Amino acid sequence: MKGRAGDYLILDQATGRYRENPEQVVRDDVEKHYWLHVGRTIVKDWRLYVMLVPMLLVFLFWRYLPMYELLGSFKVSDQVKAVNDQYFAGFSYFKTLLVGTGSLSTDFWRALRNTFLLSFYGLLFGFPMPILLALFFNEVRSNIARSVLQVMTYLPKFMSTVVMTSLVAMLVKQGITTLNIQPGIISQLLANLGLISQETARAGLLNDPAFFRAIYQISGIWETAGYDSIVFFAAIIAISPTSYEAAQIDGAGKMAQMRYVVLPSILSTIVIMLITRIGSMLSIGYEKVLLLYNPNTYVTADVVSTFAQRNGLAGSQQGIASAAEMMNNVVGMLLVIGANTIARKASNVSLY
Repeated sequence: MKGRAGDYLILDQATGRYRENPEQVVRDDVEKHYWLHVGRTIVKDWRLYVMLVPMLLVFLFWRYLPMYELLGSFKVSDQVKAVNDQYFAGFSYFKTLLVGTGSLSTDFWRALRNTFLLSFYGLLFGFPMPILLALFFNEVRSNIARSVLQVMTYLPKFMSTVVMTSLVAMLVKQGITTLNIQPGIISQLLANLGLISQETARAGLLNDPAFFRAIYQISGIWETAGYDSIVFFAAIIAISPTSYEAAQIDGAGKMAQMRYVVLPSILSTIVIMLITRIGSMLSIGYEKVLLLYNPNTYVTADVVSTFAQRNGLAGSQQGIASAAEMMNNVVGMLLVIGANTIARKASNVSLY
């Protein structure tokens, strides 16, 4: 499409001559000296860019370079040649896991099912808890009391996974005293209430596959609910006080204000956090599961990450482990895309 002179020139009524449009002159100057402006900005704010370097290095070494190892899903070592001399194996590992007839396929489908169930229960029971905590903190009028309560709920997040799982094991597993072996405090309490048998309490709840998912979810809520409530509490305190005043004038009580003022105001934050949570549904870290599970609870505790760790490191089947993790990540990516599409069509709020 041809440009017209009027698109770039304007008529000077005083002289009757055409001259360049000042806005176009500015745009041309910006395009011509774009990289010069970028360089000057970097030099001017060089301290901010220096602070960005550690994050870039973290992404480089822990996010991008490990992607090279995904090639292990399509390669197999030739035992006759040197160890590092590998050749293309196609999708044989994926076929073994998906449609194989051996124990590897059975264990993988079991691990995938457990991963999905643990993530789904975490989403169902764990996601609303930070929102409820944020609503509770917002109703506490004493700043000192609210600060103390928030610190108490934040603390479990700053404990290492080893310490947290050790505490869980002490509470529900067998505890050794100086005289004899007794169940953990929670196990004994449940036994005294008649919810479990004394034999189950003495054996330890962590040795019973029927209780692993409940222990995992409850400990996860205890560990992360307080810390995750920070985002929602920040969104709540950003609500204008005039919205509450208008609701009070209309006769709205506390529950009505939460329903018609607070929740609609933080809906966009809830949707964004929900999309990111769905995206990480199948990304259960193996550390906590690895420290809590044992061969007795594989049927409900084994997840894809521990399956890959057990077969890749202990079993020397790196190709199988890489293929399992890659399929897990691909499903997670599809979940993110699907959740983002649904959220964008339903509420016009999305990540992209």
